[in-house]
Amino acid sequence: MKRPALLISSLLTLSLAVNAAAAPTQITFWHSMEGVKDVIAGYARDFNASQNQYEVIPTSAGNYRETPAKLQAAIKAGNAPVLFQAEFTYFNKLVGDNQLVNLDRYEGTLSPDFVRDFYPAVWKAGEVDGARFGLPWNVSTPVLFYNAGALRKSGAGVPKTWTELQATSERLKQGRRPYLTIADAWTFESMVSVRGGKLVVNGKPNFTSPQAVDALEQLAGMVRSGSAQARTLGDALGAAFDFTRGQNLMVVASIANWTDFQKLPFVELGAAQFPCEKVCTVPIGGANLGIVKGASAQEQAGALAFWKFLMEPARLTDWVKATAYVTPRRSVQPSLDAYYAKNPYRKAAYDQMDDTTTRPTAPDYYTWQKYLEDAIHKASTGQATATAALQEAQRKASQ
Repeated sequence: MKRPALLISSLLTLSLAVNAAAAPTQITFWHSMEGVKDVIAGYARDFNASQNQYEVIPTSAGNYRETPAKLQAAIKAGNAPVLFQAEFTYFNKLVGDNQLVNLDRYEGTLSPDFVRDFYPAVWKAGEVDGARFGLPWNVSTPVLFYNAGALRKSGAGVPKTWTELQATSERLKQGRRPYLTIADAWTFESMVSVRGGKLVVNGKPNFTSPQAVDALEQLAGMVRSGSAQARTLGDALGAAFDFTRGQNLMVVASIANWTDFQKLPFVELGAAQFPCEKVCTVPIGGANLGIVKGASAQEQAGALAFWKFLMEPARLTDWVKATAYVTPRRSVQPSLDAYYAKNPYRKAAYDQMDDTTTRPTAPDYYTWQKYLEDAIHKASTGQATATAALQEAQRKASQ
């Protein structure tokens, strides 16, 4: 009686071993795309069905400002995801903290034509000190959103420069504050960029540059004159209501906000390229996909296979239509021509892709931008002069 029992036990052990060997490697994937989580879940299902080596398991882990704490807790607990969507400034911090896998070896397997197909700023955003740690996915640019109906009725044209934007805001006051200024580091970076300046130079804060002071003085002056209203990122809901009721007519924000703005009733929404000044250039927004340290070689291979799946032209075309992001690959653009012809405002973000730059790559900029946003808010609300507010931010960042 013992032999059959031993035989059955051996067969069960062998069967479990075979099943375990055949089971696909699970690739946990944390992202910050709550609004389109079903789209991402669909991509994962399609990828999983296309092969039997890997199973991608996507999870919406919170917005860009919520996920860092969750990721650090998961790393500490030893249960970090394999693949993580890291907003650009947090991505650089993760690299600085040695928490992402170096992907140089993988980059070497990609064809030169494939790499050249990415916009230069988009591809470069995944590099730190010449090494590759990130892979592009969701890409955005800041644009000027405006109440198209109100501007047309007033006879005002869409501002193409910051000088024109200020003049248009003054002209359209009439009991309201036409321009909505939000204390946001990224859009302020853009204001400094079009003036020919940079907020970080040689890895150090450059918050008190003439271009930064000029940009903040303009915002503060517009608020003082009544042509602009100051808000913080935490006031997003109130800002949306003000835009809806016509209190504000213009605001600069990510093109990815298009889907949110479209939900506002009674507003004919328009979008134009970010206003220029001395030059026309903007830092790209969005995130990289990074592989968290500790992932096995098989998990890394699966994450990279999924990224290539996301980069397929048909999938990127669908992604742009579903999210309002911009394609990271040039060759995808022709497939969007008809779509942009029907949605010309959405094309504003794409039209400035050739003039994009990367965001500051200093790892500490992730922390510094909070000091910068405090300075923007203080100066915009009259709590300090632009110079004093930026000097305070510079001191904090330099400590």
